[in-house]
Amino acid sequence: MGGGSGSAGGERRLAVLAEGQFSFHHGKTAMGVIRYGKDPVVAVIDSTNAARSVAEYLGPRFDIPIVDSFDDALALRPTALLIGIAPTGGRLPAEWRQVIRTAIDAGLDILSGLHTFIGDDPDFAAAARERGLEIVDYRRPPTWMETAVGRPHRPGKRVILTVGTDCGIGKMSVALELVRAARESGESAAFVPTGQTGIMIEGWGFAVDRVISDFVQGTCEWLVAQGEERGDWVFVEGQGSLDHPAYSSVTLGLIHGTTPHAMVMVHKPGLVEHDFDHVPGLSAPIKPLPEFIRVHEEVAALVAPSKVVAVALNTSLIEDEAAARRFVEQTAAETGLPCDDPFRFGPERLWRHIQAAVDAIVPAVVLAVLPSG
Repeated sequence: MGGGSGSAGGERRLAVLAEGQFSFHHGKTAMGVIRYGKDPVVAVIDSTNAARSVAEYLGPRFDIPIVDSFDDALALRPTALLIGIAPTGGRLPAEWRQVIRTAIDAGLDILSGLHTFIGDDPDFAAAARERGLEIVDYRRPPTWMETAVGRPHRPGKRVILTVGTDCGIGKMSVALELVRAARESGESAAFVPTGQTGIMIEGWGFAVDRVISDFVQGTCEWLVAQGEERGDWVFVEGQGSLDHPAYSSVTLGLIHGTTPHAMVMVHKPGLVEHDFDHVPGLSAPIKPLPEFIRVHEEVAALVAPSKVVAVALNTSLIEDEAAARRFVEQTAAETGLPCDDPFRFGPERLWRHIQAAVDAIVPAVVLAVLPSG
């Protein structure tokens, strides 16, 4: 499963390396693991934010120090170093190599979600092996190669995929918040990780952006099958964006591979263009929500019918709470769909709308995909 599922010795104490990049965009892996992960984080390493606290970003529950160096983090007794960034192309910054080697020499496991596999580096691998340490590359793809077979969903299961108008805007977090709300309402719910951060949080899954394109849909079918073993309401973590010039393929594979009963559209008000961190000045406009919702439903219907049943907003760029609530209302009116910000205002109201909508459409979807005669 996804390169590894946790420490053989139980709970890890994490030091998160995010040098110069601890932010909601560049440091989304760090943010996600801190907010939703099961292992305690003892420190974040980022000299540009040293002496601050993670609580300034994520609230008082996360009173975790941001420190200047690995030595400062080591004083807090971590057992693993987690690479906390998700850069374009997933490459390891060259200047981080020494920190990783120092961490191995200090007896720490290494946890990474980069496309650069730390465990394949001869120097790192030999040093870790000599000390009996583990290097976990969460983006390592499955060894089996299976194409999609048109697997039907199990009776009584509800599969929901989060999709979005851009990358890095909260598709994973929306799915996790909805799982929490579903469980708190008494439902059996599961989260299906499809990216490195989700795998770090849940301890299973595959990063579908690392899978050979012929086998993406087959891998998604397998992931949903595992999710259906874990819960009746299956929330699949979305990736990329269907109109993103660099990352549209992974979104298409998820839509056609998971064949969701319904989709939840995630949008970040204030973003009007896709960003390309690796090509300064290059951009592409983000489509209007009603048009984008229609396109998703049409693309899904090429394989199996699916509807966008709600819009989840990430209003973090809107400082005023009243203004954020007004934008929620405007978006609901614009799209004709239930809308809320599950981070800012809680996921419960959005979950209730989604639950009712999916329960209403699933019987029709099941009938639509059954063979005639």
